Amino acid sequence: MNLMNYANRLYRTANLLGLSLLALVPATQSHAQSARQNDKNLMRNLGIGLGAVAVHKATTGKPKEALVYGAAAAYAGKKYEDRRKEQRTWRSYRTQKGKRVGYWLMRGKQRVRYVAMR
Repeated sequence: MNLMNYANRLYRTANLLGLSLLALVPATQSHAQSARQNDKNLMRNLGIGLGAVAVHKATTGKPKEALVYGAAAAYAGKKYEDRRKEQRTWRSYRTQKGKRVGYWLMRGKQRVRYVAMR
C-alpha cells in the first residue's frame, strides 16, 4: 500500500467518524429538552452537518452537489434563527393614565405571565 492510498483512506475514515459524531449529538441532548428547544438544536446541528458535507463535496470536485448541500445548510440555518428568535422573552407594558401599571412577559407572540408594578 503506497502513501497516497493510506492518506486517502485515513481522510475518508476521519470524515465518516466526524459525520457519525454529528449524528450522535442531537440524540444525546434530546432527553431533557422541550420540543421547541429540541427542534431548534436539531436545525443547528443539521445546518452544521450539511455545511460540512457541502465543503467536503466542494473539495472533492462535485460543485453541483456542494451547492445543493450548501443551500440546505443555509435553509437549516434560517430555521434555527427563526426558532431562536421565537424563544426570546420581552415585556409588553400596560399603562393607565400615562403611567405603567404592569407588564406581560412575552415569548415570541405568546403571553407568559403578568407582573403588576404597584
